Amino acid sequence: MVNDPLSTFSIDVDRASYANVRRFINNSQMPYADAVRVEEMINYFDYDYENPSGEHPFATHLEMGDCPWNENSKLLMIGIQGEEMDSEEIPPCNLVFLIDVSGSMNSENKLGLLKKSFRLLVDKLRPEDRVSIVVYAGAAGCVLPSTSGKDKAKILASLDKLTAGGSTAGGAGIKLAYEIAVENFIEGGNNRVILATDGDFNVGASSDGEMERLIEKKRDLGVYLTVLGFGMGNYKDSKMEKLSNKGNGNYAYIDNIMESNKIFGQELWGTLYTIAKDVKIQIEFNPGKVKEYRLIGYENRMLNKEDFNDDKKDAGEIGSGHTVTAIYEIVLADGGESSNSVDPLNYQSTSVVKSNDIMTLKIRYKKPDQDFSRLITRKVTEKDLEKKSNSKNFMLAVSVAEFGMLLRDSEFKGSASYDHVLLWAKRAKGEDTY
Repeated sequence: MVNDPLSTFSIDVDRASYANVRRFINNSQMPYADAVRVEEMINYFDYDYENPSGEHPFATHLEMGDCPWNENSKLLMIGIQGEEMDSEEIPPCNLVFLIDVSGSMNSENKLGLLKKSFRLLVDKLRPEDRVSIVVYAGAAGCVLPSTSGKDKAKILASLDKLTAGGSTAGGAGIKLAYEIAVENFIEGGNNRVILATDGDFNVGASSDGEMERLIEKKRDLGVYLTVLGFGMGNYKDSKMEKLSNKGNGNYAYIDNIMESNKIFGQELWGTLYTIAKDVKIQIEFNPGKVKEYRLIGYENRMLNKEDFNDDKKDAGEIGSGHTVTAIYEIVLADGGESSNSVDPLNYQSTSVVKSNDIMTLKIRYKKPDQDFSRLITRKVTEKDLEKKSNSKNFMLAVSVAEFGMLLRDSEFKGSASYDHVLLWAKRAKGEDTY
């Protein structure tokens, strides 16, 4: 728990951690604590938030309720709903599939599942979209030059021919994929490299740092990166997440064909098209109302308070129709005991301005083709957060957060239990189409 009134972080729409955790559990293994990123687990699920209606491409939703694992705390949920665009509104796509065909990919749940997954994506392509395919193993090569989305048979034939074998020159593959993306760049279009791999980047001239700098450079030119992870064993989860973050992109883990259907069916344009970039959240809590707080998850998305107004500071992206949810555990000023035991300062005093506000919520974002940010500010009172009973959105998000805290064996888990996770998840599930 912290009592600095300012909390600043980058949004995160990655969902890979939940599918990876599910894969561990389905194999009767407990996931490693570092594989459990609670914010990605929360954001894996769909929430029934209202769509935006004003000038900004997303709407914000706030809700507060009791904390099931700590009776002295409340939970504050912040939900962001991205604008859902129809497929005809999405500009033409220039996609480069960058596919790992090294020896480690030679199994049905890796290259086999990858081919089935990409077939789903190809099926959704429009005539104005274009696809290239680059592969890498011992060397990198282009197996399909830029081809119209109407030539589905040609694209699928190139996919079907792929076989796995050899070592992994990931750096050379990424370099070639970006060269082809830039060669076929569509001005005002959706230009993106889609990297599909088990993450085993062990061989090649490029260091991690060189690859990251290349990805950042091309991101600034308008070529974004989506990372899809397949398989198990040598799957380098943290490396894949880092690469996607550098590339203004997103990151998903595909453990079965149902997950492919979710990513390339239900959420295709959210996966492939960015509606807002460098999205940052800053909350100023009113110390007269909130004694202390902690943000659940987002550990590797925290920003310095000065980063919020710095347009050069990279942050997360929101895709078409995406939702982002964050949960704070807070101790109200008239609530439970504070966990902080800091002596009073001798040379500095602070006075609290009297206000009915519990906090001020600020969001900064840029439009995908712009380099300056726009600011949304919303002052929030306790009355704004009052509800007779909590929504299913709140109950589902809280149950997933509680599950993640248990899997990580969090020091803040208090009286959290799997029984309570199951109880609230079942109550909140609603119509789970997928």
